[in-house]
Amino acid sequence: MNVSHIEHIGIAVVSLETAIPYYESLLGTKCYAIEEADQKVKTAFFKVGETKIELLESTDPEGPIGKFIDKKGPGVHHLAFAVPDVNFALEQAKASGIELIDQVARDGAEGLRIGFLHPKSTLGVLTEICGEK
Repeated sequence: MNVSHIEHIGIAVVSLETAIPYYESLLGTKCYAIEEADQKVKTAFFKVGETKIELLESTDPEGPIGKFIDKKGPGVHHLAFAVPDVNFALEQAKASGIELIDQVARDGAEGLRIGFLHPKSTLGVLTEICGEK
């Protein structure tokens, strides 16, 4: 798959208003971006070295983050890896027998192209593949 680094760690939170100050204090850095994405989620980002922390607040209880928090509570939601070509990485994953959530790359936060691998095929870890457009 040619992963260059961990792009980010996604953490589901009940409230960005509560979580942002906590992570700013913990990490000793400021949140550098907040945006709403098409998956019924509002995100906040922190940079930690080459990796980012992405906080995910649901904007709809029926959205994926709302359902995740309802089922499992707040906490680590997904792990995202940076690759040069998301569609190629998805094709490689599928060819190796990994079940895909996204068959092709789609637009994600921060202008990245993304695709998710199903946790049934990734030892229980929701895995995101990210790359530049």
